[in-house]
Amino acid sequence: MNKSELVETIVKNRESGITSKAAAEKALDSVLNAIRTGLKKDKAVQLIGFGNFVVRNRKARKGINPKTREQIQIKASRSVGFKPGKALKAWV
Repeated sequence: MNKSELVETIVKNRESGITSKAAAEKALDSVLNAIRTGLKKDKAVQLIGFGNFVVRNRKARKGINPKTREQIQIKASRSVGFKPGKALKAWV
């Protein structure tokens, strides 16, 4: 499912009370921006029943360039991880 399909699903859901695609897209963008802000500020966002988004720090490490087979140094980086909650796991 991509973003436009998700927006259409929000519009079709009568419980949401949102009847236009523009309003649904604004609501979805607001939620995504709130998650981004939470990750930047607190390094974690917990949505009970859905799951947890966390910032993970990856250490610098050695890797291999698959084209030339030479060893390269990969810099330390940060990435976002997601751990699904019990309710989401049970539903899927």
